[in-house]
Amino acid sequence: MSRPPVTGATRLCAVIGDPVRHSQSPRLHNAAYEALGLDRIYLALEVPAGHGRTAVRSMLDLGIDGLNVTMPHKEDAADACDELTADAAALRSVNTVVRREDGTLLGASTDGEGFLRSLADAAIDPAGAPALVVGAGGAARAVVAALGRVGAEVTVAARRPGAAAAAAALAPGGRAVTLDAVDEVLGAVALVVQATPVGMDGSSQPFDPAGLGPDHAVCDLVYHPAVTPLLAAAVARGARTVGGIGMLLHQAALAFELHTGHAAPLDAMRAALDG
Repeated sequence: MSRPPVTGATRLCAVIGDPVRHSQSPRLHNAAYEALGLDRIYLALEVPAGHGRTAVRSMLDLGIDGLNVTMPHKEDAADACDELTADAAALRSVNTVVRREDGTLLGASTDGEGFLRSLADAAIDPAGAPALVVGAGGAARAVVAALGRVGAEVTVAARRPGAAAAAAALAPGGRAVTLDAVDEVLGAVALVVQATPVGMDGSSQPFDPAGLGPDHAVCDLVYHPAVTPLLAAAVARGARTVGGIGMLLHQAALAFELHTGHAAPLDAMRAALDG
């Protein structure tokens, strides 16, 4: 099924960020619109830092149905919304905004649930498992909260002790350590989540992977390259691995459903990423 031609009646959704031209969101969402024959179009809008709140509130004046939000606007988007979902409120971070019929804006965070669904695709169940999250930024915090929600025993390792402690507090019983302590923690965990940008250059690793082995499941949220240096090292040591593409796909699918009210056509969205 192909999408209708763009007319004055075509509905608009978009992603805002700075930078944003590299975003995969237009590819994912437009493929979904086409698969379902929806009269919608999805664009990437570059919004300078400091203008995120204004951009989100402009949805009401411009009639934009939904926004996705990437760095550096996630906190500003939370402040701009009239209501937040439980996850977004806990994180004070929003990656999806919906303009509702009553003229109010709902802010959500789909990253955590998207992460859990990517693990489910790989038949990895984190419930009750000891897990290590490396990083304390926005993506890491969403992962920590999601893991805590399903009962994982979460340890957060980050360069800044204060940031690690704040992230760990999002999971019941979560604890924080420095990056220097990762080697000591690895032997006691089953799931390792790399949630920093390290590895995007195709050569760097966030920690020494020598402690990884067949008893580990290793997830790297970096999705380009698809196989990061950490994942390659984990495979060589017999660990199960999950790349960042799955989380990218599922967080977008959840956002699509919030924006449109339709079930996401996952096969079409996955094919758009593969293409």
